[in-house]
Amino acid sequence: MKGILGRKLGMTQVFTIDGELIPVTVIECGTNVVLQKKTVENDGYEAVQLGYVDVKEHRATKPAIGHAKKANTAPKKYVREFKADELYNLEVGAEVKADVFAAGDVVDVTGTSKGKGYSGVIVRNNGTIGPKSHGSGHHRHVGSLATTGRNNGRIEKGAPMPGQEGCFTTTNQNLTIVKVDANEGYILVKGNVPGPKRGLVMIKTTVKPVKHVDAVELISYEGTSVEEVLEEVTEAINAEAAAAAAQK
Repeated sequence: MKGILGRKLGMTQVFTIDGELIPVTVIECGTNVVLQKKTVENDGYEAVQLGYVDVKEHRATKPAIGHAKKANTAPKKYVREFKADELYNLEVGAEVKADVFAAGDVVDVTGTSKGKGYSGVIVRNNGTIGPKSHGSGHHRHVGSLATTGRNNGRIEKGAPMPGQEGCFTTTNQNLTIVKVDANEGYILVKGNVPGPKRGLVMIKTTVKPVKHVDAVELISYEGTSVEEVLEEVTEAINAEAAAAAAQK
């Protein structure tokens, strides 16, 4: 399993040379540093610990400073572990950049979902609003809770109730990497990923069977004007429409 830490910057769209629009999430993937390698002998399992985003020493704890010095690097703001597989051959202190992945790789992205504050049962659990007729006092309330067949009124865990919505760890699976730029330090992932802008995300090889698909070829905007790009996209769309009409 390969992996890297990054920050979600937001969403945009790119075009293929065939004129297809692809919505993508831009993930900033700066240099990650291998801080530690967990072993079965010492820790009971194998894993690689990566650190991301430097922290000034006067803002870090002494244990964090000492831990980072073993890898000859500065203390890190974010420290996460990945299952030892393809990254396990790296030594402590080695750098991991965006080019650990390639266009066409299928990944799972883990992050902390957006916090939405305290919400009622209707919004939080997609509940049904009660009758709106005259005399009904039940509109947006929880409703009956102790309906599990027991007679002591015990409420089971997980019952739909008001409370904090969002702000939990979640993973979007089976996402395709559209583009990787190690020089600029970013990865374009097709679709959306969890979390707010500037939120930390973990990109790792998917657990699904298909690990790689054919990469799409994107339109390059380097050295071209806006008019030329629009003309290329228009020609591609017209050609696709003509082909579809011919099949009919």
